[in-house]
Amino acid sequence: MGQVLFIVWRESVEALLVVGILHAWLKNGDVAARRGLPYLWSGVGVGILGAIGLGAALLGFSELLSGDAQDYFQIVMVILAAILIVQMVFWMRKHGRTLKREMETSLSANLQSANWWGVFALAALAIAREGSETVIFLYGLGLAQHGETAGAMVLAALLGFALAFLTFYLLQLGGRIFSWRRFFQVTEIILLFLAAGLLLTGIERLMSLDIIPTLVDPIWDSSRLLDDSTSFGNLVSTLTGYRAHPALMSLLVYVAYWVGVLLFLKRARAVPQATPAK
Repeated sequence: MGQVLFIVWRESVEALLVVGILHAWLKNGDVAARRGLPYLWSGVGVGILGAIGLGAALLGFSELLSGDAQDYFQIVMVILAAILIVQMVFWMRKHGRTLKREMETSLSANLQSANWWGVFALAALAIAREGSETVIFLYGLGLAQHGETAGAMVLAALLGFALAFLTFYLLQLGGRIFSWRRFFQVTEIILLFLAAGLLLTGIERLMSLDIIPTLVDPIWDSSRLLDDSTSFGNLVSTLTGYRAHPALMSLLVYVAYWVGVLLFLKRARAVPQATPAK
């Protein structure tokens, strides 16, 4: 439940950041600029509907499959969720600092040409991107946590969404401790650990189907320190990729994941500060 709340919270804050930038620019502009507000909200609505449609399509397609086909589809979705999380972190590192400027430049061009459908498309694509990522992340988390009920996941999603509005409000107030820079720094670390846990879930499913070897299973037993079958241990397992009885293949994949991530982080420029809407 905590993982679902975190994903919805983080993705919703990003979506609110985009909508906030667009809304502030249009609302604080002249009469011509304010004409774009209906197009903005229409784009938000279409983006949300697109994300809901993707979720329905994923569930429907999964129900149509059976046996090994369903197992393979679920494995692909779990690994895809992990890849998208990592991609999202690096995308925000690359575009976070210039996000507001790029969007305002696009809005200025739309205003000059009176092309408010550009505002509609910008909002729809931004919300659909965040929403579709959230759907895939939640689908992957649902597969990784067999004990979670649908009701618990919905409740966690609603709480995450409510928390996102509160967080966005607080971030708009500014501050040295709770700032946009600190928000993205902390949450990106949690996201990278969460991606590692999802990746291991996919790898372990491949091992259970004898598609890849375990090599040595297990290589240690740390259940006395932290048992990943308990509620707290399962939470740590999902959030970090911790395993009390890891196979050697799982350990190798986990190490390779972090080596790859750290190499990319080293090559990337310093963490940018996403600019909030004013």
